[in-house]
Amino acid sequence: MLNLLRASTAAAALLIAVPAFAQNTVIVQRPATIELSPDQRTVIQRHVVRERTVHLPPRVELRVGAPVPVGVEVYSFPEEVHVEVPVLKRYRYVHINNEIVLVDPDTSEIVEILR
Repeated sequence: MLNLLRASTAAAALLIAVPAFAQNTVIVQRPATIELSPDQRTVIQRHVVRERTVHLPPRVELRVGAPVPVGVEVYSFPEEVHVEVPVLKRYRYVHINNEIVLVDPDTSEIVEILR
């Protein structure tokens, strides 16, 4: 009888401990936006505005944190931009409806919109 009580207590302790381990999960998220100075924005616009523009239907809303629309091709920045704004090495861009949209290539999320 004593062994049965000990086994039941041990089983109950395990059942209580298992959910506690699951609650210790830490999720790290990247910042949703990128901080750019006015000078850095000018550098980007000067180099990218020459590129082709993608036109989307008016009903497509672009916002930071949303994925770039399916089928839209994103491009690497020219080397001149990387020299002046090194933080952009990890990002891509697309020129949509007269806006330069910065995209995280790992998640396809929009991180900044230069209007």
